[in-house]
Formats: sequence, C-alpha cells, structure tokens
Amino acid sequence: MKSRMDIHSLIRPNILNLKPYSSARHEFTGHGEVFLDANENPFDNGVNRYPDPMQSELKESLSKIKGISANQLFLGNGSDESIDLIIRIFCEPGVDEIMVLPPTYGMYEVSAHIANVKVNKIPLNEFFQPEVQQILTLANKRTKVLFICSPNNPTGALINKTDIIQILENFDGIVVIDEAYVDFTQGGSCVHLITKYPQLILLQTLSKAWGLAGVRLGMAIASPEMITFFNKVKAPYNINILTQNFVLERLRYKSEMEKQVSEIIDQRERLLRELPQLDQVLHVYPTDSNFILAKMKDADQAYDKLVSQGVVVRNRSKDIGTGNCLRITVGTKSENDTVLKILTN
Repeated sequence: MKSRMDIHSLIRPNILNLKPYSSARHEFTGHGEVFLDANENPFDNGVNRYPDPMQSELKESLSKIKGISANQLFLGNGSDESIDLIIRIFCEPGVDEIMVLPPTYGMYEVSAHIANVKVNKIPLNEFFQPEVQQILTLANKRTKVLFICSPNNPTGALINKTDIIQILENFDGIVVIDEAYVDFTQGGSCVHLITKYPQLILLQTLSKAWGLAGVRLGMAIASPEMITFFNKVKAPYNINILTQNFVLERLRYKSEMEKQVSEIIDQRERLLRELPQLDQVLHVYPTDSNFILAKMKDADQAYDKLVSQGVVVRNRSKDIGTGNCLRITVGTKSENDTVLKILTN
C-alpha cells in the first residue's frame, strides 16, 4: 500500500537541493506605494509591472471553485507546462522512464523525448481501459511517472476508478491523472484522493469547459508538499498579468460556463444517437468528454470529404487502437447539423 509514500525518494537529487531563483516580487510581501525593486518602467500602462509570481488571487478564486486549498494548486501555461515540469522534477535524463497508455494525449511522450527520458507504452484494452496487472508487472525502479488521461483523449472513455485506486495502491512512482475533460462527466474527478495519496497529481485546464483555450492556463492539483517542487522549478513569472486578470474576470461567469457545458452534453448525446445511423459510420464509442470517436468505413475518405467543405476534424487512424477513426469535437447545433449533413451525403 502506497498511501504513505515519501515523494522525496522519487525526486531527482539536484531538484531536492535546488535553490530556486528569487525574484523581486518573491522577496517583498505586504503593501507598497512606490516600487523601485524590479527595474520596471515606472510609467503606468497596465502591464508595466511584473505579475504576481505565485498568482495568489487567482489561486484563491480557483480553489473555491475546485473545493481545495490554494496551496494545493500550481498554475501553468496550459497543462503542457505541468507535464514538462513533472518529467523534469522526477526523471533523470538518460536513466529514468515514464509510462503511457496509448491511445492517449501525445504531449506526455513528446515532453519525455525532449528531456531524454524513455517512454514505455502499455496499450489500453479493447474497452479503452488500463491493463492494470501489465502496468504493475512491467514497471521497474526506473519507472518514475505513469500518465493516465481520464476522460481519455482521443477515446473519450472515463477510466475505471477501481483500476485507478489499484494502481495508486501498488505503483511505486508518481501517478498523474490528466482530467482535462472532467467537467463533461459526472463524478469523474479524483480530487478526493489527493489527501490519501501523496504521489498523485491531477491535471486540469480552463481550455475546454471554460472556453479559455486561447489564454493557456492549466492547473496541477496535488499535496501542498508536491506543489512546492513545482514552484521551485517553474519560471519566475510563468503566468502573465493579462492572463491572470482575464481569467479572474471570467471566473465570475461560472453559471454561463455550466450552461454551455450542459448544451455541449446535449449535443454530444445527439451525435451519439445520430452518427451510428449513417452508412459511413461503423461504430461510435461511449464518451465522457466533449468529443466523439467514430470508427468509419473509410476514415481518410470521410476526413477529406469534411475538409473539402470546410469542416476540420481529427483523423486518428494512425494511433494505436483507433484505426479508421475520426475524432469529432462536439460543436454548436448548427455545426453538428453540418457534420451530419456532409457525412449523410
């Protein structure tokens, strides 16, 4: 049982001993009237000052929405920054390994290769669920991080909670659960497991449900101790002041977000009903996300047909386990009308 795991044993020694850079805004706390500490331009234009390096106000707002403490949050430039930091914190280049469960989000592998970290792949089973015993058998002392995407991209499947808990109880490394699409499912988050399992890290984002893909703000949720290492390694001012202010304003519109999510789910259920009726569609997989994975008679032909009429989807035919499949994001009613009309014709 790993609920009392000491995460220090998994962290690279140089990161444990790292003295992080201390910016001017890190060193000063309290109320100031005249700021002459950071070599900024003194003439106010709204962005002449450095942003809060710890995003304290924004974290406070997000923590209330997420039902956690602000010190359990790390904010990054999309989830990709958190993925990169996780690999750099725990994996020794040329020595350690990560494990991924394809088909899945490609940045886990890309970030590992950039860091010269080996990637072990354990494909999901025919139901797009993890092969737990195979994961535990093939993991070794160099397997530092396991990435699990739930709901998974590109399959849309929510990973079974029983499997996740079994992995947490028996895997000797860091378990990262990427919950980018969790707002489109009921009760899918593993946030309640954070306090029990110090080796668990959750990734969430404002890109999907909140409609803020363009501002690039992602979150890592973990124990306060784990978050201190993220803060140790991150760039001093990794979230700019425009993003912080814009997101703070948008968080006031939670009811609007919930309405949009509800409409997306309604349209998702419509596509799940209507796509299987089309001759070109062989199978539509269950989904807990804001997209549909559809197996086609000829995915390349269907993709070309959609693109020729201005509709862009993702062709996932080359991924493990998703041959001849298109991934179609759930759009507005009129956008979905267009997709169905083109594929019908």
